[in-house]
Amino acid sequence: MTPKQIIENGKAILGIEFGSTRIKAVLIDNENKPIAQGSHEWENQFEDGIWTYSIDAIWNGVQDCYTNLREDVRKQYDCEIVSLAAIGFSAMMHGYMAFNEKQEILVPFRTWRNTNTGKAASILSELFNYNIPLRWSISHLYQCILDEEEHVGDIKYLTTLAGYIHWQMTGKFVLGIGDASGMIPVDPRTKTYDANMVNKFNNLVGHKGYKWKLLDILPKTLYAGDNAGVLTTEGANKLDVSGHLKAGIPVCPPEGDAGTGMVATNSVKKRTGNVSAGTSSFSMIVLENELSKPYEIIDMVTTPDGSPVAMVHCNNCTSDLNAWVNIFKEYQELLGIHVDINDIYDKLYNHALTGDADCGGLISYNYLSGEPVTGLANGCPLFVRSANDNFNLANFIRAHLYAAVGVLKIGNEILFKEENINVDRITGHGGLFKTKGVGQRILAAALNSPIRVMNTAGEGGAWGMALLASYLVNNPNGLSLADYLDNVIFAHSNGFEITPDKEDVEGFDKYIGNYLKTLPAEEAAAKCKTL
Repeated sequence: MTPKQIIENGKAILGIEFGSTRIKAVLIDNENKPIAQGSHEWENQFEDGIWTYSIDAIWNGVQDCYTNLREDVRKQYDCEIVSLAAIGFSAMMHGYMAFNEKQEILVPFRTWRNTNTGKAASILSELFNYNIPLRWSISHLYQCILDEEEHVGDIKYLTTLAGYIHWQMTGKFVLGIGDASGMIPVDPRTKTYDANMVNKFNNLVGHKGYKWKLLDILPKTLYAGDNAGVLTTEGANKLDVSGHLKAGIPVCPPEGDAGTGMVATNSVKKRTGNVSAGTSSFSMIVLENELSKPYEIIDMVTTPDGSPVAMVHCNNCTSDLNAWVNIFKEYQELLGIHVDINDIYDKLYNHALTGDADCGGLISYNYLSGEPVTGLANGCPLFVRSANDNFNLANFIRAHLYAAVGVLKIGNEILFKEENINVDRITGHGGLFKTKGVGQRILAAALNSPIRVMNTAGEGGAWGMALLASYLVNNPNGLSLADYLDNVIFAHSNGFEITPDKEDVEGFDKYIGNYLKTLPAEEAAAKCKTL
């Protein structure tokens, strides 16, 4: 069938992902190829000391995104989306969304970016003998308890953004296992919330006398391919304000953006990994065995089908770099020269590769917010050089490219050097890799590993979510998720791999040595800016 026939016959599949700066929708055909897209740009707000998105912003955003998708379909195929074969919703992982019994949000959505949960995360990590990151839902919940926030006693439902959207669309209070593993750890044997940790938490807060126990307020865990409900009439109207979309469409388990990144890069099999590099960055390495011990800067989560994953999550990646590129664009416009922003990225990124392997001694800290991996609760973008450093444009941009993945390198040193983890392939995706070859070469030097970027890298997490929806309805042979991706989705996929250059690796190591020595300057700057 043609794309128009696929859409008109209700055979297309939709994936929607709520990213940090963009909500994106991808419509795929029966061969899992994108045939239409929609998007909505948005930004988190820093209100009363909390990074958040309002409920209105969430719904206005997804409705505008879907409207944009409909417009793309009408423009390309002159038809309307009335029904679909399946839908999937994903969003930035973790954070805190608490609701009362009337399904009213009790406090503003607290995103992954917040770092005010340090005391709670420390106590829980010791209690569980397991690293509990600042951004996980259980850290937020316990910090609210420590801070004696009044709303805690009224909690009836606690979920993530992806879980919230799915709940409102289907009426089902469930969560994919990968996203659920960032609420509270899951047991790889039972593949649901770790019973021992749940009991320890209930005992820890039992004296508070809340009406709920932890499992009472958490969503039910599901795996990729499980039935997670159907789109209700109310959900269809919330998504499509034009009223064309019909109810009854199967919806797959909601997942976090880390899970969809694994799917979009074919990285759910053991000994595979991926790196997502955009507003934030994170690496996901699917393990053969458990780590020898917990590490404060390594999060243990799961693939969408429940395999253990070591995750290094960095709050900051390309935002500061993007700000500098925009400065160059502004300069061009001041001269009366119109230049496409993509051309500026291409020129600056490729010019950076002509710089010194160690950036000539220049150092950049890209911390718009705090960075848990390096132990900073607050951030302040900072550029550092001495009078003797080789200060030129190539080294300046190269230092900012290094900074985008520098913290990621610090975290992964533990996996590769201390735990001796073996990986067959690492795949990169996200905005850092849009300029062909440059982001890959920088990341290859940082991790001292070959980095592959697929020809589908630009499709992103929304496409990965659409693939999970496809797995729900288009897997008659009952293949595992890993085999489905290998044999059905990526059987004929092409990609481009870059191996690390020895001089680049040595230069990056020298850069990180300087970076760590000067880190106290970044900490001092962040403290001054937050006074």
